[in-house]
Amino acid sequence: MNSLSRSGWKVAAVSEASPQGPAARSGAARATAESGTDGGLDYFVERDGKVFAGRHLLLDLWGAKNLDDPQAIERALRDAVAAANATLLHVHVHRFTPMGGVSGVAVLAESHISIHTWPERAFAAIDVFMCGNCDPQKSVPVLTAAFAPERLLIDEVDRGLIE
Repeated sequence: MNSLSRSGWKVAAVSEASPQGPAARSGAARATAESGTDGGLDYFVERDGKVFAGRHLLLDLWGAKNLDDPQAIERALRDAVAAANATLLHVHVHRFTPMGGVSGVAVLAESHISIHTWPERAFAAIDVFMCGNCDPQKSVPVLTAAFAPERLLIDEVDRGLIE
């Protein structure tokens, strides 16, 4: 079964017997479902001739707002999950005292989005890691709208790269 996801990644359910060599790859990205060691499926991504577990975005937000508000942070996590077309399993947010920093995580079927805030420095560190048919890039505008940073730094890492 092949279809085109909203992210433009080509999605295919692939059995272990399917060829995954260069001839089977295209320049378009896609998620592949293969049997894992436990008999379940693992969803690796294929993009630009590379096969990997998923894309991990590391966001540093400087001059950010709403960093001491657990409700705003939970809402931002939930909205970011929806924007990325991910499957939410659980959200947990915790506010620390006396400084008021907040840590939160949205646990996804496709991995996670986490945040750690330092309101006293107007700084937040956010991780967005997703595999399969999700687009972590689509979470970035949602998160920047929620926290209105003056400066945003993003690093991208392809995790589980098969060489």
